[in-house]
Amino acid sequence: MEGSEEEPRYSRQLYVLGGGARRLPGSAVLVSGLRGTGAQVATALVLAGTGRVVLHDCGAACTADRTHQFLLEESDLGQNRAKASQRALAELNPHVVVEAHTGELSEAFLASFQVVVLTESPLEEQLRVGDFCHAQGICFIVADTKGLAGQLFCDFGERFVVHDPTEGDPVSAAVEHISQGNPGVVTYMGTENSHGHLFCDGDLVTFSGVQGMTELNCQEPVPVHVLDAFRLEISDTSSFSPYRCGGLISQVQQPQECSHKPLRQSLEEPKIQVANPEDLPRSCSLHAAFQALHAFRREQGRLPRPRAPADAERVLELARSLGAQQGPLDEDIVRAFASVSAGDLCPVAAVVGALAAQEVLKAITGRFLPLDQWLYFDALECLALAGAAQLTETDCAPRGSRYDGQIAVFGANFQENLGHQKYLVVGAGAIGCELLKNFAMMGLAAGPDGELIVTDMDTVALSNLHRQLLYRSADISEPKSVVAAAAVQRMNPDVRVTAHQNQVGPATEMLYKDNFFRHLDGVASALDTIEARTYLERRCLRCRTPLLDSGTEGTRGNVLAMVPSLTEPLRPASTPRDGTFPMCTLRHFPRTIQHTLQWARDEFEGLFQLPAEQVNQFMEDPAFLEQQPPGKVLEQVWERLRERPQDWRDCVRWARRRWQSCYHDAIAQLLHTYPPEHETSPGVPFWAGDRSCPHPLTFNADNDTHLDYVLAAAHLFAQVHRVPPCRDRAAIQAILRDVVLPPFAPQEGLQIPLTEEPTEEAQVPTDHRQLTELTQDVVQWRQELVGDEDTQAPLMVPIHFEKDNDVHIDFITAASNLRAENYGISPANWLTSKRIAGRIVPAIITTTAAVAGLACLEVYKLVWGCQDLSCYRNSNISLSACLLLRVQPPPAPTYRYGGREWSCWDRLEMRAVGADGQVMTVQEVLQWLQRTHGWTVTMLLCGDSVLYDSKADAETRARQQAQRLSESLEDARMLQQQDLELLYICEGEDAEAEDTRPPLLCSLP
Repeated sequence: MEGSEEEPRYSRQLYVLGGGARRLPGSAVLVSGLRGTGAQVATALVLAGTGRVVLHDCGAACTADRTHQFLLEESDLGQNRAKASQRALAELNPHVVVEAHTGELSEAFLASFQVVVLTESPLEEQLRVGDFCHAQGICFIVADTKGLAGQLFCDFGERFVVHDPTEGDPVSAAVEHISQGNPGVVTYMGTENSHGHLFCDGDLVTFSGVQGMTELNCQEPVPVHVLDAFRLEISDTSSFSPYRCGGLISQVQQPQECSHKPLRQSLEEPKIQVANPEDLPRSCSLHAAFQALHAFRREQGRLPRPRAPADAERVLELARSLGAQQGPLDEDIVRAFASVSAGDLCPVAAVVGALAAQEVLKAITGRFLPLDQWLYFDALECLALAGAAQLTETDCAPRGSRYDGQIAVFGANFQENLGHQKYLVVGAGAIGCELLKNFAMMGLAAGPDGELIVTDMDTVALSNLHRQLLYRSADISEPKSVVAAAAVQRMNPDVRVTAHQNQVGPATEMLYKDNFFRHLDGVASALDTIEARTYLERRCLRCRTPLLDSGTEGTRGNVLAMVPSLTEPLRPASTPRDGTFPMCTLRHFPRTIQHTLQWARDEFEGLFQLPAEQVNQFMEDPAFLEQQPPGKVLEQVWERLRERPQDWRDCVRWARRRWQSCYHDAIAQLLHTYPPEHETSPGVPFWAGDRSCPHPLTFNADNDTHLDYVLAAAHLFAQVHRVPPCRDRAAIQAILRDVVLPPFAPQEGLQIPLTEEPTEEAQVPTDHRQLTELTQDVVQWRQELVGDEDTQAPLMVPIHFEKDNDVHIDFITAASNLRAENYGISPANWLTSKRIAGRIVPAIITTTAAVAGLACLEVYKLVWGCQDLSCYRNSNISLSACLLLRVQPPPAPTYRYGGREWSCWDRLEMRAVGADGQVMTVQEVLQWLQRTHGWTVTMLLCGDSVLYDSKADAETRARQQAQRLSESLEDARMLQQQDLELLYICEGEDAEAEDTRPPLLCSLP
């Protein structure tokens, strides 16, 4: 997969699964049971590129399956589930073989698979298949959901090797000092994005580039003991040479071996994984409840009837008699579980199915530690909703509807309420697709007055297809929202879905006004930038609209619920990393591959984008240069026009000269200015700490990285100048052999800035004679190229960096790795360079599916109208560690203002219509605040417009008070708004009250 022609399709996933992803195309997985959970597992595996996925199910699709089995259409009813699902899954990924099997699970049949997943099997079949798989070394997984709960079990055998146990790249840091001692103490430097504590006790590390104590550079990995944020103990260094300077300490990930018990033994001696120790008793009770449910089904031939007390009590009796639980049995948990165990919910299937699919990927790729060995998930807090406990067997009885599985949990009236909902989904990417799929299954907005709006500005791309369920290859370049809305309609024709192609932001506030948000029952955010998510949060807070915010990165994800009057407003999980570094670090003192990659990005822009834009502006308007600071831009334009290539050979020669300038001459100049033995002060070496002493490179046309750089740079240079490129490496080598460059001659007295502070020497005296000569040259060249033509095609083609363009990444990778070689930094491969330079967020279908399922569980509570904070959950997941943490959201903060307590959700609302039926005057607004709240306002503002200032002179105050709100606004955009937010300052107000007063919202007629 990595390095194959399918790489663009899976690129975001490769950053999650690493090198183990190459094992996916050769793997074979059986998924048994094609109801909701099995469909989610199989879909994730097909999208991920698993080589062969075999679907097994002996049952026929029925109407009730369609509340959670999103692969089925109306025409599939009555047909075998596996065969019907096979047709739908085969369309998802042409690179995956999808087969259906409707016979028994014989040992001969099972023996051909690497992984077997059971989702709808009775316990007897689980035990039989589990015994065989354990004996044969086949990874075995059980994933089951019943109502509001699910279970997951993994048995990967007694000696399963995990090649890459943890998520993320191995960390590294610059060495500041290493002591001679037993143990030796390493002091390292933090990075721009950390404050130490990069390593953990027991981590294995290696050293490179250490000067003085060179014995460490060739050692095998050694374990560390953490002393504090920046110091580590290592092995005995007392006999080593004294440390002088430099060096890099790097974490080494070692394979780990896992040992699992077979299902039969693990049922009696369960190892249950929990996010918090206090969750273990609940999971143990669910462990007993699932076994009791199997016993009930054997005894009665059916599942417990929804909300039937007698059936729930019988399950509880069986749980007591089994004696399978560890510790005391939580009888309320067992009763609640049993009372809705006949239900089928798409969100629960999405969560458990996604967790199971990730375990399958672990089994195939050897990436991440597998589950050890049981995991239980439940959302039984939904049964604590006000009035839910009073639901009866009649309320939850089957209706012959596609929603019977949901009615079994929440009742028929709730299903009707779901149909009335009006929701906005912002973003139709990976999370957006999963939300829309779940909404279609749930029947959200499927009633006559329901409304589901999805908006996204983007179009479908090839790299979306491995995780965005609703899109196919034929949809590439089509608007995402339009394609997604059509897919929702196919899944559930009753859903009233509308597609928009707009960004929700300041530019579209006239389209998405406050009344639009107030009209909604909820907003689901599936955005991928902190800025966009923050804006949406502000709008929902202002309009008191519930918001569910979801996000993922790799195998980590979170869901945050913002409920009016109950929860605190959302806060971004972290500050976005913008990849900026100090300029002196990038130019002269890089320490990490991130530094060299950012330098390469800057090189790309400085060579292939900005100069072409400047030349084109000059060719279009000669006066352009007069508008620029003297010198720099003129010299750049002169240089680019002088270097214009005539043919491909000229492009290769230019690339060779650039290589020499960057990787030999610039480094040689730096070492001439600051030689390796240079000292900052007596006894204090210059090249120490965060400064690694570089060395110049010597060009070799037979070196692959050297040739990669020349080929990519020449290709891009040719593209800028509209010269046909050539990819023949042998021909390029022949050209390079004829290139002769002058020997390097260092400049004396050249000042190199050591900090970000501006320096005096940066100001070079202007050479007016030289500028005049340069100006004459470029004017003459322009005349020769353009003549007297008024219109002319741009002379050059500016190239903007595009992370999905292979030639761009070829240049970035080669340019970065050559600079890394200059400074003794470990290089990065092509994919890693693409991820870092392109600032690509790793993504995989399993995480997005799980996060969307968790978000939809909160939708149930919002639709119910729940006003009990204890029922809501914020969720954080880490599928790499198989951890799921769900906690109650923080309550809405309060503050005191004007003698009373306010919530962050409170606001003052007034209809700004005066006594004469016109827009209120400022004076009427002031009087309303005085009359309603007893506040004397000293200043009133709308944005940057001052509507009233009590400190102004009498004439100005009179004029301000007489003006109507619509006349007082200076911002034309505000004049078009029907809802204005006014800021007021009252007499006697504390200076600290600026951000702690209820906003005043005025509705204009």
